[in-house]
Amino acid sequence: MASRPHLYSNVPVFLAASALDEMQRIVVAIEATARLPGYREAVLSWAPEIAQRDFGPIGALMGYDFHLDDGPKLIEVNTNAGGAFLNALLARAQKACCSEVDRALIGARDNHFETNVVTMFENEWRRQRGAGSPRMIAIVDDRPEEQYLYPEFVLARQLLLKHGIKAMIGDASELKYDGGRLWLNGQETDLVYNRLVDFALDRPDHAALRAAYQDGAVVVTPNPHSHALFASKRNLTLLSDPVALEAFGLFPEMRARLAGVPRTALVTPDNADVLWQSRKDMFFKPLSGHGSKAVYRGDKVTKGVWAEIARGGYVAQVFAAPGQRMIEIDGAPAPRKMDVRLYTYDSQVLLAAARLYQGQTTNFRTPGGGFAPVLAI
Repeated sequence: MASRPHLYSNVPVFLAASALDEMQRIVVAIEATARLPGYREAVLSWAPEIAQRDFGPIGALMGYDFHLDDGPKLIEVNTNAGGAFLNALLARAQKACCSEVDRALIGARDNHFETNVVTMFENEWRRQRGAGSPRMIAIVDDRPEEQYLYPEFVLARQLLLKHGIKAMIGDASELKYDGGRLWLNGQETDLVYNRLVDFALDRPDHAALRAAYQDGAVVVTPNPHSHALFASKRNLTLLSDPVALEAFGLFPEMRARLAGVPRTALVTPDNADVLWQSRKDMFFKPLSGHGSKAVYRGDKVTKGVWAEIARGGYVAQVFAAPGQRMIEIDGAPAPRKMDVRLYTYDSQVLLAAARLYQGQTTNFRTPGGGFAPVLAI
């Protein structure tokens, strides 16, 4: 905490239970859409070659991010969503003043989160291997000890060890693929909990993981296939298009739920002039981006930045305002923007958490900001 003073906010966030239910219904609708053959064919058409094969796993700890100023609006889907283990710790740390508050906390007041996480990894294993359980799970990122969320890698390892599963934290560049097996520091690795943002495993220092994954020699979750189905930002152009969803055969009830996905369009030279004129109502996101990098609020885009966006490689999403939470800083009230993330597996919510911040996008640099527990009212 000394080196991460804005990791946690010191206030909870209160949300209507109906809003949380609506958010989960959107999640269910997205994952139902991802099972439709026409949708899968469409999104895999722009995915890299490595993402084409389905080994079975569906993606551990998905993250669905929402803004809630005017009803829940899904702004992004993440397959390597950070923060779940940190937020489970935060939820357990809450001191409930009464049983009503205890029941309202959308988090990990008991061991349900832990057991669900263990079950999740075992299920990911069985979806590819058919039976048994992983003996060793590697929690993998680039230079993990330098990552801002490294503490949650430690929490994840502790949780797995507690439940009898050997676990290690490792740098992806240290993986070795030899004899048809993947190794980390001399230990055979059965399953990789993948926290890399190299979603196609393209980088040279990820070659061992890439080769082992393509050979089916290791279970990787989340993996390039699940990222292509769920988290590619270009997918939002389909998920927000009622005509396309109807053509894919999505039931009317599910299409109605996806009205909670703001309309999104691929930026092309053909529509660039129109999007420039309506930019003040848009948010621009790079197709290959992550962690709010190179994301621009339309009303703050300069002509120089726009020239880069107009060349392509971006989507334009109708702006959905974040919610707001009032906090106290140095004895004075102060507003903070707020988004809510649902951590899920197979459409089921494992945990809900909020992030408070200032600026265009979420960050962990705001006094009074950071992760906040969610209470349903």
